Amino acid sequence: MEVIKKGTTIQSLEVGMGIIEAIAQQGRPLKFSDIQELTQITKSNLYKYLNTFTLLGILHRYKDSGEYVLGSKLIEYGMAAVDQENVIDRISPFMHEINEKFSNTVLFSSWTHNGPMIVKELNKNRGINIGAQIGTLLPLRSASGKVFMTFMDEQMIREWKEKEFMQIPSEKVGLLEDECKIIRENEIAFAREPLVPSVSSVSIPVLNYKKKLLGSITVVGFSEVIPQNEHNELSRYLMDISKEISGSFGYR
Repeated sequence: MEVIKKGTTIQSLEVGMGIIEAIAQQGRPLKFSDIQELTQITKSNLYKYLNTFTLLGILHRYKDSGEYVLGSKLIEYGMAAVDQENVIDRISPFMHEINEKFSNTVLFSSWTHNGPMIVKELNKNRGINIGAQIGTLLPLRSASGKVFMTFMDEQMIREWKEKEFMQIPSEKVGLLEDECKIIRENEIAFAREPLVPSVSSVSIPVLNYKKKLLGSITVVGFSEVIPQNEHNELSRYLMDISKEISGSFGYR
């Protein structure tokens, strides 16, 4: 994760973006006094910021009430960001970083009507073949499958989940549902040898600003090198980079 050094940023821009953030978080038109109370910026400086943002179209000011809302320019920027949102292109550098860190296969899976499917595979060490190929559908008991069960919209996964539950002993279904609560909290999932003996996986979600699951990034390798709980150093690394990846899509 990149660290920005103190003193290498423009403070006035940070203050200005803080104003935009305050207005966006309220989700309603705000009077000047409301914004001043939220930001604690002096009135003279706040007038300058609001006038500048209004001139640029970043904010809109209603003539009748004098209240401020987000402007058309922000909508334009947002639409441009959505149009350019190619998930695989954006996550590829992160997958390379994870591959360098783990020296194991890294997969990206997205949702299909048949369940989560591998759509990108990265493995610089071609001497190790764990059998994961693009187009492979992943079961619920895999680390990636657990991520989709936890974060995917319930209506979209209902049929897949019911079908998968038929392959799992009934006494383990409750345990799996309990595990999903922990996965939601920590935003990381583990699976020990779910498909192939001696091969385990760990998976993190990729979420966007609507908290919608875009897919999962999974590390697959021999069980002795794949972490099995959130306390492992590599797990903490994955949880940190998960926040960075999802943050690039606006998730908080």
